[in-house]
Amino acid sequence: MRLWDIQRRLAADLDRLVFADPVRHVYNPLGYADAAHREYLERYGAQPKEVVFLGMNPGPWGMAQTGVPFGEVTLVRDWLGIERPVARPAFEHPKKPVTGFACRRSEVSGRRLWGLFREIFGTPENFFRRYFVLNYCPLLFLEESGRNRTPDQLPVAEREALMRLCDEALRATLDCLGTRHLIGVGGYAAQRAGEALAGSGIKVGRILHPSPASPAANRDWAGQARVQLAAQGVILEAG
Repeated sequence: MRLWDIQRRLAADLDRLVFADPVRHVYNPLGYADAAHREYLERYGAQPKEVVFLGMNPGPWGMAQTGVPFGEVTLVRDWLGIERPVARPAFEHPKKPVTGFACRRSEVSGRRLWGLFREIFGTPENFFRRYFVLNYCPLLFLEESGRNRTPDQLPVAEREALMRLCDEALRATLDCLGTRHLIGVGGYAAQRAGEALAGSGIKVGRILHPSPASPAANRDWAGQARVQLAAQGVILEAG
């Protein structure tokens, strides 16, 4: 099964879920930004990957705008070379509008993650020969105030229904990519991957999340991430 088929099925299954207060808005960029997401998968995910970096879910100024995991607009457009028309969520929060590649806000987490890969590998082709980036959950949850609500903050029943679908898609995706090593970007992604992949033989590790909300990430996140990766046997280098 192709990566896009897995993600398209996941998007349809997730659209059938219902989320109660305090979640008021749910953005699914696999739907309204499907052209960019599909191009990302088909252009860069067509060959096996040794290591996959797994994020938690979209940020409002990253994947929610571009359809690409950790997809800070300028890096997706200018480094990955992807720029596709993006529609809008059916029920959009006025404080978190989706303007696609016209968005002028910068997603710091995405800028740090993709910026590190650009610095080391120079070209996307060099990076994607061995590595890939995914999100565990493709949905962005917003409260009435516009505040993000992360998947781990959902009520138990909602969370379990969501995890069941995302776990299945993650396993299918890694099988498609032939991946044997996954790095969770942050604690939640690493925890979910560890549970979803238990008994699979896939090694699961973790690096510090690059979010500016983390004081530790604001002290040379890139340097810390490289040290953490090296300790797990992942040496980022071109060639």
